[in-house]
Amino acid sequence: MHTIPTPYYLIDKSALQRNLDAIDYIREHSGAKVLLALKCFATWSVFDLMRRHMDGTTSSSLYEVKLGRQKFGGETHAYSVAFADHEIDEVVAHCDKIIFNSANQLERYASRVQGKPVGLRLNPGVSCAGFDLADPARAYSRLGESDPDRILSLAGRLDGVMIHNNCENRDFARFDDLLAQTEQRFAPVLRKLKWVSLGGGISFTAQGYPLDAFCARLRRFAQEYGVQVYLEPGEAAVRHSTTLEVSVLDIGFNGKQLAVVDSSTEAHMLDLLIYRETAPIGNGAGEHQYMICGKTCLAGDIFGDARFAAPLQIGDRISIGDAGGYTMVKKNWFNGVNMPSIAVKEADGSVRLVREFSFDEYVNSLS
Repeated sequence: MHTIPTPYYLIDKSALQRNLDAIDYIREHSGAKVLLALKCFATWSVFDLMRRHMDGTTSSSLYEVKLGRQKFGGETHAYSVAFADHEIDEVVAHCDKIIFNSANQLERYASRVQGKPVGLRLNPGVSCAGFDLADPARAYSRLGESDPDRILSLAGRLDGVMIHNNCENRDFARFDDLLAQTEQRFAPVLRKLKWVSLGGGISFTAQGYPLDAFCARLRRFAQEYGVQVYLEPGEAAVRHSTTLEVSVLDIGFNGKQLAVVDSSTEAHMLDLLIYRETAPIGNGAGEHQYMICGKTCLAGDIFGDARFAAPLQIGDRISIGDAGGYTMVKKNWFNGVNMPSIAVKEADGSVRLVREFSFDEYVNSLS
């Protein structure tokens, strides 16, 4: 493994399989179909494994629709906050279902859907989101339609709806309550549909999540309204499956022991910076504490504090956890920092390098 130069993302298929086993359980015991949310994870090198346990993909753009169709297969759902005139025909050509964000978009492109099943995003006005930035029910939200009467007037043109109002929600009772509020508000609409997507953000692969109660709730919902339920996990599908492998480049002290590594939150784990979160590093044990710092010029490029059994040395390797979701899909060339390679650890423990990025790719990303 240490023959691969850092930095690189390491996807552990055995760890990924644990999440996929939970997805299989949900599919079997709830009747729900499960689609991978490409906005979170789109590393197609492991799609050969994931497609055995999931029903397809859901997307947020033309490029994601095409990636889902070409690399994953199964059902391909197309959604975007707003499709453009020049891309709608290509979106339709690559999808099985198309979901519009607004009634305006539905009406604008109704004549161009070529008979594909049509959906609309609903916004129930309630959500579970720890950050305003990620809250679809925030004030003045542009995400989905919220007026039941307007949606009901369109119901004859709809095959289904998508409701995405959970974000990192590990509380089944809160999920149950949000769904009940949605039913209370939109029941007349739901009874006219063939399918309902409940979106992503439901942390059903978190330790201790009550899968049986979750499956029973999904079954009741499906039976009550006579619909096929879809789930769209992103983070839940890849939780604890991937690390960012880095090396220590420098050691310093400025009120704290500092260790600079050959990676960056800004470039390689952007959500840490956006949401001011700390990466899981090590097991939290050991007498020697360091602040793990990125190598860009951004002052706040910090992965977080970590403890180690022995003092760090230049050249030591560190594994940074939870590096699967919203990382590889967001990586960038800030400061011209070398983009991490991607490696896969097979079930037998062998590691293969599946992608490297070069200076030429940095140059070609600009003009």
